[in-house]
Amino acid sequence: MIFAVWLPLVMPLLAVPTARRLAESLPPRAAAWLLAGCAAALAACTAAALGLLTAAGALRLPPVAAFGHLERALPGGDAVVTVPAAPVAGALLACCAFAVARRALRHRAELRAARRAADAHGLAGDLCVLPEAAPDAYALPGRPGRVVVTAGMLRALPPAEREALFAHERAHLAGRHHLFLLAAELAAVCHPLLRELRSPLAYALERWADESAAARVGDRQVTARAIGRAALAARTHAAAPRPSAAPAATTGPVPRRVAALLGSDRAADRPRGRSLPGGRRLIAATLLACVAFSAAGAVDAAADLHQTVETAQGEQPGR
Repeated sequence: MIFAVWLPLVMPLLAVPTARRLAESLPPRAAAWLLAGCAAALAACTAAALGLLTAAGALRLPPVAAFGHLERALPGGDAVVTVPAAPVAGALLACCAFAVARRALRHRAELRAARRAADAHGLAGDLCVLPEAAPDAYALPGRPGRVVVTAGMLRALPPAEREALFAHERAHLAGRHHLFLLAAELAAVCHPLLRELRSPLAYALERWADESAAARVGDRQVTARAIGRAALAARTHAAAPRPSAAPAATTGPVPRRVAALLGSDRAADRPRGRSLPGGRRLIAATLLACVAFSAAGAVDAAADLHQTVETAQGEQPGR
């Protein structure tokens, strides 16, 4: 356990830059799934490692050992490391749990407040128009999901571009992109290095919605103009606060997204693995190995701790 339990804590050092590099070579939808899944898996392994370190140190305390019916001290020579590391791991685990719960509750409260504000105005299908003059539009998740747009944004766009903007926001709702963003936010509080996955994930989600909107309206140029004009309009006015997990077409690196839609930035979205298949396979294999080693380290440490506890309880291992 002394070695395996540390793997989930150090693997993000290599996994995070590898995931970012691999995501650049994938289509937007695949990149979003990759980044969100990688963040969730690494965060879960980190939490498991902290919990195992905390348990290993706590079981060496007499009150905890008595509660666990340990007849003798835990065997093994890792006490020099686990005993001082346990309180630190326990404190970090408690902080992570508190931060995750706080972030989840804030997410829920923000969505409830936004839905109450939307319910106060008229609806046209899934479209809610707010009377604010500041241009803004975003996808409000829920049951049912809604596209929220202000009167200022409607005035800023011609009809064809409005439909492209609505298609973009509906793509966010259909793909449940707010859950991707929430997963990345929660993962980031479990390991600081996982914060580096939030920005590329947000970009991948916007590009996913961009491509869905372009396919829906059948015109990439109209979609590009709608996104660019909406972003310019939103940045010239101070918009009212929106839920942090509510995706919006006006966020992220808009010029890069517009260039990708117009075809002048193919390198941003064309899978690089098509020209360098060996390189992409190598990056993918490296990332898979990082996640596998992280998970295997947590599982091995848990199995080792279980066997050690059984031995201290006077039982034969494996019985």
